Amino acid sequence: MNLLKPYNLKFYFTLLLLVAFQACNEDDIKTYPPPTIADVSVDFYLTSPDQANLLKATTNGLFPMVANSNFTINVTESTSYQEMDGFGYTLTGGSAMLINNMSTSSRSELLQELFGTGDNSIGISYLRISIGASDLDATTFSYNDLPSGQTDENLDNFSINPDMSNLVPVLNEILAINPNIKILATPWSAPTWMKDNNSTIGGVLLPQYYNTYANYFVKYIEAMAAQGITIDAITIQNEPENPYNNPSMVMSADQQKDFIKNNLGPVFQTENISTKIILFDHNLDNPDYPISILNDASAKSYVDGSAFHLYAGQISNMSLVHNAHPDKNVYFTEQWIQAPGDFYSDIRWHVRELIVGAPRHWSKNVLQWNLAADPNNNPHTDGGCTECLGAITIDGNSVQRNPGYYIIAHASKFVPAGSVRIESNTSFEFPNVAYKTPNNKIVVIVLNNSDVQKSLNINVETQPISVTMPAGAVATFVW
Repeated sequence: MNLLKPYNLKFYFTLLLLVAFQACNEDDIKTYPPPTIADVSVDFYLTSPDQANLLKATTNGLFPMVANSNFTINVTESTSYQEMDGFGYTLTGGSAMLINNMSTSSRSELLQELFGTGDNSIGISYLRISIGASDLDATTFSYNDLPSGQTDENLDNFSINPDMSNLVPVLNEILAINPNIKILATPWSAPTWMKDNNSTIGGVLLPQYYNTYANYFVKYIEAMAAQGITIDAITIQNEPENPYNNPSMVMSADQQKDFIKNNLGPVFQTENISTKIILFDHNLDNPDYPISILNDASAKSYVDGSAFHLYAGQISNMSLVHNAHPDKNVYFTEQWIQAPGDFYSDIRWHVRELIVGAPRHWSKNVLQWNLAADPNNNPHTDGGCTECLGAITIDGNSVQRNPGYYIIAHASKFVPAGSVRIESNTSFEFPNVAYKTPNNKIVVIVLNNSDVQKSLNINVETQPISVTMPAGAVATFVW
């Protein structure tokens, strides 16, 4: 009999394995505990383009930093730059009307969410308002409208009554929540009788009314102060190179320089007006406009700084203006989002260019246009913006939060006025900006500026971290 047939060999081999296994003692078998993840005492707030995370507090993908080949943001607290005045929106007359028309309880709840500092609030700390109508009011108006052919050089008929129905009451409710909010006021046009075309659209301020118009600003600031509203700063003209909006007014750099040094500046000085005077308030494709005014020593002596929009030009041009006159401030005062909005692209562009880009180029604030509109992007003037998407859409007492809400909230909620920008290195894939707050917290805002999930490190002295971010997501980290 042949015992080495193939099936017999398999039998003996299997028997040998069973004997060997039984001979092993259980104590000889090594066991391994599951991996542990150390706690990270860093607050992490995430907004992702798919809207699965909307300013959401999370710990997903967050770990203590370990050696790896990922990009590292190194934060240097000892190197500091400008102090921030705040983040927010333009509170247009239309925005104020929609808010004021809400029920008392709904309005109170919304304003607390927008301007409060609680867990469910986003802490808006800066507002821009219009002197007279903007194009997002229901109709055009100034504070001294007269029948055709009449003038009022003494401004005897001056009145902010058009603002008393909605704007002033809403501002006072906001001030009750945040008494320290900074307010910037901007005219879209002088009263038509002061202009060469007697129209709300385009035209220029007639030189014989320069001093009258300077007093118009004084009367406005004093009238608002009488209502308990402090105007921290004014810009002289919204978009002085845009003659097409309704309302609008053209003002060249030479005209603005002349108006400041010979009229507005001296009148503010004589009347003890401490409100800051800010130049330009238009696109970054023309940094020479404010620089040319600041090059005039007399005009410069009255000026706090220059303001910009980014409908044309590059955000880096803010640094050109800052570097030309580093003793003067720069501000970012307007950028719209076109309705109906595209969450993915809106979040990425606005965070990269404005929330990160503007402060990295010395801006003391970042303001979006505009705070609120209704579902049809109303109200607006005849000829005003028909596609301006509000940060929120208000429909009666119902509120929808749009991309602009989350763009600003990622900064306003965590970077209060008085925070100081500190050094952090940056990259194309991970644009970022870092701050130290008045309470000595470190805040880093980061965008994953790519179309794939990415991991990075943030090296902050108190606790370095590694984190994974979804494609196109924005995150705010607080130590």
